[in-house]
Amino acid sequence: MKKIAFFLWALFCLYPGVPAGAALVAGVLFSLLFGNPLPVLTKRYTSNLLQVAVVGLGFGMNLLVVGKVGFEGVGYTAITIFLSLVLGLLLGKALGVARDASLLISAGTAICGGSAIAALAAAIHAESEHVSVSLVTVFLLNAAALFLFPPIGHHFGLTETQFGLWSALAVHDTSSVVGTAMQYGAQALEVGTTVKLARALWITPLTFAVGYFYSRGQGTKGGKIAKPWFILGFLLASAIVTWVPGTQAAGHWLAGASRSLLVLTLFLVGSLLTKATLKTAGFRPMLQGVLLWITAASTSLYAICEGWIHL
Repeated sequence: MKKIAFFLWALFCLYPGVPAGAALVAGVLFSLLFGNPLPVLTKRYTSNLLQVAVVGLGFGMNLLVVGKVGFEGVGYTAITIFLSLVLGLLLGKALGVARDASLLISAGTAICGGSAIAALAAAIHAESEHVSVSLVTVFLLNAAALFLFPPIGHHFGLTETQFGLWSALAVHDTSSVVGTAMQYGAQALEVGTTVKLARALWITPLTFAVGYFYSRGQGTKGGKIAKPWFILGFLLASAIVTWVPGTQAAGHWLAGASRSLLVLTLFLVGSLLTKATLKTAGFRPMLQGVLLWITAASTSLYAICEGWIHL
């Protein structure tokens, strides 16, 4: 019976118009109240579904616009990643957070949330409790962003381009960036997705660098580093609808289906949060994540409002 209810809730999230935030909350509530009946399958397919959804979103975007936005945002991306990493590690040291947990939280905030955490964790052979604490911290802040960012954006009168840029710079996971930006408008979604994917490309060089220095210090071999191939798929999808005649209508439909798939993914992400996982989140790592996130979000918002960061 629990499995049937879980499937029904998941199918309902595919219905067009279901808010991204509502799907995430529904997944969390289902897990906390009844437990996820298929935790292994959910964990296995959530990442794949997210990547398929991101690729599908590319069918609704013009590659020339994507390239322009990505190129213009690369400087801001590099600067904010560096500053977030430095500040995060300093906060972690000041709060007495374990080195690996501090690094994972800092990287998750700086680059791409759970994807960066998973890649770095494999490279440095992080202990499971450090990975869990980092993922829980990032997850909770992602959930908060889905609800807090749109009203804040309206309060400060951000344009869709400004809001999409802010979401990409200040929200952790790609799924939450897309879920947050799509609530603000189509242009916000396009900008947010493009800049965030450009940001996610930094996972690979950062992971190689950190894994190399960790292995040198400990005399071990770094772990396997995941490659974000879905970004190439996103660009290919954009190229098809941009340059292949007659594909725009089908591309529009695929992009809409991908947005619904993303909402389903957020439900599945929420269903992975368990009571046991919540208990592992210590106060100090959580405080590090919150302080770093507030600092990154507020400073990037101020810079955008002042016109220092723009597209």
